[in-house]
Amino acid sequence: MRYEQIGEVIGGTPLIRVDALLPEAARAKGIHLFAKVELLGPTGSIKDRTAKALIDDLLFKGLLTPGKELLEPTSGNTGAALAVHAAARSIPLTLVMPANVTEERRAFVRALGATIIDSPADQGSNGAVLLARAMAKGDTKYVMPDQYSNQANPKVHEVTTAPEILTDLPEVDVVVAGLGTGGTATGLARYFVREKPSVKIWAAEPMPGEKVTGLRSLEDGFTPEVMETELLAGRVLVNSRDSIMAARALARSSGILAGPSTGATLAVALRVARDAAPNSNIVFIACDAGWKYFSAGLGDGNLDEMEDALEGDVFWW
Repeated sequence: MRYEQIGEVIGGTPLIRVDALLPEAARAKGIHLFAKVELLGPTGSIKDRTAKALIDDLLFKGLLTPGKELLEPTSGNTGAALAVHAAARSIPLTLVMPANVTEERRAFVRALGATIIDSPADQGSNGAVLLARAMAKGDTKYVMPDQYSNQANPKVHEVTTAPEILTDLPEVDVVVAGLGTGGTATGLARYFVREKPSVKIWAAEPMPGEKVTGLRSLEDGFTPEVMETELLAGRVLVNSRDSIMAARALARSSGILAGPSTGATLAVALRVARDAAPNSNIVFIACDAGWKYFSAGLGDGNLDEMEDALEGDVFWW
C-alpha cells in the first residue's frame, strides 16, 4: 500500500486470539480471549491514535500556528507518538517527563527532534502535569494538546478503536482497557453504550500507590477531565508484579511482546474470564510494546528490581 505520510498508517490493528492464556475452566466453558494489538502502530502504542487526533484537533481549531510549539507531559508513549506526528508536520515539540522514564523512550523522542524537560521522578505523572501546565501558563509560545482534558482523546477511540473491535468481532461481550487518562476506556464505553449496550467495558486500574507504567489509580488524587467512570462496568485493581508477570506470559505463549500496561489489561481480562458466561468473547487492549522496557528488566529481570526501575513512571493514556 502507498501512503502520503506516516499518520495514514494508524489504526486497523488486528485482533489475535490468545486462548492459551485462559485457565482450563474458562476454556472448557467456551470462553475466548483476544488481544487488540495496538502495539503494531508506528511508535508501538495506542497513543499513535491519540497523538494524531490531538494534533489534528489543534490545527482544526487554529491554535497551532507558525511560531507555536507543542508542549505535553508524558512518560513516553504519548510523547513518542507526538514526536512522530509533529516531526512529520515540522512542528516543534517539548516533552515534560518524569526523570526516571526508560532510556529507550528518551532516545526515541530525541531522535525525532523533541526537547525533553525532566520533572521530579518521585512526583510521578502528577509532577509532570503540574510542571507542563506551569510552563504553558508562563510562555505563550506553548500549546498543550492536554490529553487529560481534550475530548479529541476519547473521541478517537469512539470513532476508530471501538468500531474496529465490533467489525472484527461482532459477538464481542467484554473489552478491557487500561485506566490512565481515561481516553481509551471512555471512548470505547461511549461507542458500545450506543451501538451494543450488552458489551461490558472494564478498566484495569493500579492499586493506590502501585506503579504500573502507563496507568494510574484514581485514588492517588487526580481524575482526568475526559474520564467517564459511570459508563464502565467496573474498575479492577491490579498490582505491578501481576502486570509484569502477565506481560511475560503473553510474550512467551503468543509471541506478542508487550509492556506492563498491557500486562495489566491482560491480568484483568483473566480475572473477568473466571466469572464470565459460557461462550463469552473477551478483548483486552494490548496497548504498548515491550521493547521500551528492556532496560528496566521486562524480559527476564528480577521482579523487585523492575518494580523499582519503573517507580514513579506511571503517566499515560
